[in-house]
Amino acid sequence: MIWAGLLVLMLLAAWPLAEALRRPMGARARSEAPGEIAALPRGRTHLVWEGPADGPVLVLLHGLTIGSHMLDRLAGGLADRGYRVLRYDLYGRGFSDRPRGPQDRAFFLSQLEALLEARGVGGDLTLVGYSMGGAILTAFAAAHPGRVRQLVLLAPAGLGQTPPRLADLAVRLPGVGDWLMAVIGGVVLRRMARAADRAYGLPGTLIAAQRAETRYRGFLPAVLSSMRHMLAEDLSGAHRRLAEAGVPVLAIWGGQDEVIAAGARAGLAAINPAARQLLLPEAGHGLPVTHADAILAEIPAAPAQ
Repeated sequence: MIWAGLLVLMLLAAWPLAEALRRPMGARARSEAPGEIAALPRGRTHLVWEGPADGPVLVLLHGLTIGSHMLDRLAGGLADRGYRVLRYDLYGRGFSDRPRGPQDRAFFLSQLEALLEARGVGGDLTLVGYSMGGAILTAFAAAHPGRVRQLVLLAPAGLGQTPPRLADLAVRLPGVGDWLMAVIGGVVLRRMARAADRAYGLPGTLIAAQRAETRYRGFLPAVLSSMRHMLAEDLSGAHRRLAEAGVPVLAIWGGQDEVIAAGARAGLAAINPAARQLLLPEAGHGLPVTHADAILAEIPAAPAQ
């Protein structure tokens, strides 16, 4: 009985200990960050500007587990097309802070709205969001349709996802799921990154960045909270509001996507028949990296200011 009790205590202690042993995201880590840091009400946010200073602003937003550096090729291509591209790291990822609280729609919208206000960004915006970033920008566009010139969604969440079995288990079981994410979540994500590399030939720098991300404090809890909140939201209502407001929507999907539900494309067509949709048959969920040129070809050059 004593040994069983000790074993239970050790297992319980592994949860906070694993997180405490990870590196903090602070000034030392941020010394390598490109771009700048904005001090927002809920925490510091890392951002990068690219493109002509007088170009129309385009917000480019990453997904669940990899920060804004995943979108390097898209950002460069969009800047070359005349956009003033704004990329930033969502809270809990990259070089941004890790504030507490449920990572739901309100959490992420408050970060984006505060960032735009802090940097004096107004007027019409072009929004390009990948995966969970697509869900966040869909919610933003539905809340501010008058500010959106066009919404481009790349394998967007919000209309159905098919998470891996372990991730689904962690989401559904409070306590047990938190323990799993804290103790073995980093190992699982690193293995998934290696598998994605073998399947799609992702850049080595991207795989290294994802592996490094799992070793920073606050990252794994942020991922789990996002899965339980932002990614659990059904954004059908937001898409319906965009259709009613006449906001131009372009959605680009991967035919081999292992994350987004197969019915999401048909679901969007039913809600918003005016949305333009493109299927890249050979693309998986990493299409912003593997099919950046095909995506760029579908986004028109920046209009003259």
